[in-house]
Amino acid sequence: MSVQVIAAALSLLLAASSYADDSVTGDKGSDMVLDLVITRPFGLVATVVGTAVFVVALPFSIPSGNVKETADVLVKRPLVYTFDRPLGEFERCGADRHPC
Repeated sequence: MSVQVIAAALSLLLAASSYADDSVTGDKGSDMVLDLVITRPFGLVATVVGTAVFVVALPFSIPSGNVKETADVLVKRPLVYTFDRPLGEFERCGADRHPC
């Protein structure tokens, strides 16, 4: 199982458990620590692995014309989730707080 799959599963688990008040643990400070110690490192690994997979997939995605979609899924989404999301916020990204 790849690191990206593990990171995605962990992120989904964390997001799914925050159904009521957008909090995983019930405490914003604990959410921030959990995000910093567990989720962000997995997101960084997912970004690096996704970038490597994207480069390997380029010979196949260029002829089929879906380079942009491949880059979005393998590179941009993990990158945005890791670096463009407020600390402790698991469901919304960016300054406009759009869904991740």
